Amino acid sequence: MQKIEHIGIAVKNLQESNSLFEKLLGRSHYKTEKVASEHVETSFFRTGQSKIELLQATHPDSAIAKYIEKYGEGVHHVAFAVTDIYAEMERLRKEGFRILNETPKKGADNKLVCFVHPKSANGVLVELCQEISD
Repeated sequence: MQKIEHIGIAVKNLQESNSLFEKLLGRSHYKTEKVASEHVETSFFRTGQSKIELLQATHPDSAIAKYIEKYGEGVHHVAFAVTDIYAEMERLRKEGFRILNETPKKGADNKLVCFVHPKSANGVLVELCQEISD
């Protein structure tokens, strides 16, 4: 894994949270994006070499809606940049980690993504991200 690509934060209201994080970070978000497959709308802030991703549910059955219902707003996942997501998924499987996706899927910010189950990573939902080549 190369670096922390972003930290995902589950929020109830994206517009209000954008305002809060603009004040906190002293800068505006640089993009919003809907990810229909995950039933979320996202907003991204740059923070040095990493990013903050705010995630608002767009459907009551989405993973983010369920997370907020159970835990409230807050840190949802930590994402790591990888150069070869397929190889990294295989490496982690061999190391005993439970991978939640059979294959990577298209995520926000032009990335292929997959997730590592929190029960196999000390309670942390880990996302692997690989930039999609054009």
